[in-house]
Order: sequence, then structure tokens, then C-alpha cells
Amino acid sequence: MKFRPLLWPTLISVPALIILIMLGSWQVQHLGEKTALIADFTARTSAKPEALPKGNVDLEKTEFQRISARGIFNHEAEIFLTGRTYEGNAGFHVVTPFTTNDGLELLVNRGWVSEAYREPETRPFSITEGEVELNGIIRRPQRKGYFVPENEPERGFWFTLKPNEMSAFLKRQDMITQYYVDAIREGEVITLPIAAEIKIDVPNAHLNYALTWYGLALSLIGVYGAYHHAQGRLSFARKQDSDTKKGDA
Repeated sequence: MKFRPLLWPTLISVPALIILIMLGSWQVQHLGEKTALIADFTARTSAKPEALPKGNVDLEKTEFQRISARGIFNHEAEIFLTGRTYEGNAGFHVVTPFTTNDGLELLVNRGWVSEAYREPETRPFSITEGEVELNGIIRRPQRKGYFVPENEPERGFWFTLKPNEMSAFLKRQDMITQYYVDAIREGEVITLPIAAEIKIDVPNAHLNYALTWYGLALSLIGVYGAYHHAQGRLSFARKQDSDTKKGDA
């Protein structure tokens, strides 16, 4: 093989190749981290329910942890998250304050109802009386999406579940605002509100990104080689051709 690299194509291509390989390797590293994170979350949701954590909570270690607590729902203070769908049907998520027997108060996302069942009087079967057992998973406060409107509490428009804003609106200063709880669906019977299923949905596209960066790196090598070959600076002489030339000489 004969190879005489051109200066400027080489000065541009080599750093670009290094960057592409580094980006691909970075994605591979994060692929392992994200896979381990998803496995950790899955283990938490499958673990035995624990008591509600008190005081300051490390959400990196407790998010998606299953919890169990006894107490009462304060249905008179329900809040409705708009723009929620279930199997393509528009509706709301019902968020209800819950007071435990230990005196803790937190917000519970009880699940989805259709527009026809938004008001409590249209679904008296969903209003629990007295003490109940809450089973759910801990969730960190939601983040507002870029195109999602701001919450408008006074107008009854809630788009993002932010416990600090909701506790201020409800004038419940002692409410837990560091996290909320998603009630989980139990059994095969579906009732309103339709609670969440335990499903970890953490995006993990790092493998695709890694393959993309490595693919671009291979493409760059191919273009670089083809360009030099077209310029006559890269050739692959066969051994028999070399021997023939030596014989003719």
C-alpha cells in the first residue's frame, strides 16, 4: 500500500475523527450508567413497600420506592391536572391531599378520569370515607415542559404537578413538597380514578447515539480514503503486480 496524505484534509479529518470516537465512547459509558439506573428503579418498584420517609429525602435513592401508609384522603381539596390522556381519551389526573395517621400530609396522584367525571359529585364511588391504605411510589416534582403553559391556580388550570405551588394554593404549609406519590393500580379491576401501572419509562437511547457517532467516524474514514485514492495518493498494489514489474525490469 502506498499512502501520501494531503496536509489540509488530514489536519481537518484527524481531529474530527478523534471527536467522533470520543462522543461515541461517551455514549457507551452513559449507556452503562442508564442501564444500571433503570435496573435500580425497577428493583425499587418491586421491593416490599416501606413507610413514608420523613424529613429531608434523597430522591436519587428513593424515587420510585414503593410506600404504604394508612390515613384519609381530603377530597374537598382535590386538584385536577389538565391535558392527561388514557388510551387516547382526554381527561384529567386527580391529585388529592392525603393525611397519614402519623400526621404527615402529602399530595397523591390518584389517577385518570375522563372529562365527564371530573367533578366529584359525578363519581361518588371514588370518594373514600374514613381511613384507607395508600399504596404507591414516590415521585419527584414534575418539570414544566418547554411548550407547557404555567400553572394558573386561581383559574383552576394545572398543567404540571408541583407540590410547592399546590400546597401554597391550598394553604397547607406543613404539606410535604419535596415529593408526591403516584397511587398504583392493584388487581385486574379498573376503577376511577384509573391509577398508574408500575412501569419505568426512562429514555435510554445511548446505544443508538453511540452507533451514530461511530458510524460517522467510519464514514469519515471512508471519505478520507476515497478522496486520497481519487487523487492518486492512496493505492493498493498487489504483490504479483510488484513481482511482474521487477521481472520486466
